[in-house]
Amino acid sequence: MASIIALRDGVSAPAGSSDLYSPAKEKAANRGAYHSRHLLRRIRSSLGGAKAKLLLAAGTAFALLLIAGRVDSLMGWNPNPSSSVSSPSRGGYTVLINTWKRNSLLKQAVAHYASCSGTDAIHVVWSESDPPSDSLKAYLRKIVLSKSQSAHKPNVRFDLNKEDNLNNRFKPIQDLRTDAIFSVDDDVVVLCPTLDFAFNVWQSASDTMVGFVPRMHWLDEEKDGVAYYSYGGWWSVWWMGTYSMVLSKAAFFHRKYLDLYTFKMPSSIHDYVTKERNCEDIAMSLLVANATGAPPIWVKGKIHEIGASGISSLQGHSNRRNKCLNDFISLYGTMPLISTNVKAVDAAHEWFWALIFWSLLWTRDDSAESHAT
Repeated sequence: MASIIALRDGVSAPAGSSDLYSPAKEKAANRGAYHSRHLLRRIRSSLGGAKAKLLLAAGTAFALLLIAGRVDSLMGWNPNPSSSVSSPSRGGYTVLINTWKRNSLLKQAVAHYASCSGTDAIHVVWSESDPPSDSLKAYLRKIVLSKSQSAHKPNVRFDLNKEDNLNNRFKPIQDLRTDAIFSVDDDVVVLCPTLDFAFNVWQSASDTMVGFVPRMHWLDEEKDGVAYYSYGGWWSVWWMGTYSMVLSKAAFFHRKYLDLYTFKMPSSIHDYVTKERNCEDIAMSLLVANATGAPPIWVKGKIHEIGASGISSLQGHSNRRNKCLNDFISLYGTMPLISTNVKAVDAAHEWFWALIFWSLLWTRDDSAESHAT
């Protein structure tokens, strides 16, 4: 049985079709699309070209920002809580830097975080056998005074420890002026506007952890009534679109968790972290989740890792993290982690770039149609 194929300008009708090419049919089919394009060209030309479109986009962005500010106040969330920053009871945030024999990185980290307007104080967790030198202390004091842009200059203090132990990074701190702790490694730099946005997010949910490095877990298998969980790194989060932890290498949490970690968390977990020299961040995530029954909050923002590769690059790291997770869950007797797919995003920046994208796309399409006609 023969198939009829009609050809025009190299376009063929599908095999088995009985519809041949018809100029009348093509004209009727294209009439609606032609009128739609003609109407769009008339509307666009009335706006006065690309410049008018960009002005319109800018005006729209401004209006959206005003609306967003109004909605924030109606929802009871203040994106710029200046009163809390100046309040002695909250006082911005304390930057808690964990370091180990990397003075050059420590100097860079202190200089950067001293320049952030929300920084009230900087505490350095020092676990080396030798105390910090007088020259290092003097340098850090000087760099803080030169980098800080606020009237209140952050105080820099070393929290000295007699032994090298990862539990040291979560020891209680005396005479804190702030409720907010920003825990960070000495080789991690978060830009100040991004850090301040994350602080605003934390203020809206101060019982949970708010951070930049998400991780996840999932139920791998269950045998004889015993569940085994797997620990997932960044690529697992990216692929699955969910997370249940934010690592303390760059995260906000309430200072009360320093006391809970040191005095209330099972001592067997402290011993485990001491022995394995790993997983104190997983322990903190489990502690906060167990206390709140809520997931952490992942903040979208670029962080810069300025040091060489750490323990996460060592062979067998993933297996050790899996073992830590399951051993801690066994010690808790339950799985406290809560998964979520919610991510905090600075909407002002997202709207701006979205409007620029659509404005450019609109201009390009208009130019293409002008050439076509």
